[in-house]
Amino acid sequence: MTWRDWYDALDKPGWTPEPATISLIWQLLYPIILVTFGYVFYRVARRRIPWPVAIPFAINLIANIAFTPILFGLRNLPLAAIDITIVWFTILWSMKSIWPHHRWVAYAQIPYLVWVTIASTLQFAITWNNG
Repeated sequence: MTWRDWYDALDKPGWTPEPATISLIWQLLYPIILVTFGYVFYRVARRRIPWPVAIPFAINLIANIAFTPILFGLRNLPLAAIDITIVWFTILWSMKSIWPHHRWVAYAQIPYLVWVTIASTLQFAITWNNG
């Protein structure tokens, strides 16, 4: 069974966005993530902000990248729910961490936080419905 057939067969809530909508949202968010995370890593590398500020950004990046292989490769719903929880918490941690240094970076994470909140709720529902 392909990943798409597997995903389509899952019991999902009625409010689940279409895959094309999810893809569009990520296409809008990834440039924001690229610019803001890149800015933080650059400022840390130039020693303009302390290196611990970059820790939540790095963890978030790893967890975000890991989500798709966990969900669609391993097809592991509980592990995907844990992973997206890490993504959500590290967004908040990132915002708190960068706030004293570059508030615009924290504000720029708001759309990412909103979407991951929705995506987390969806992932929890799918995990629950198919557990």
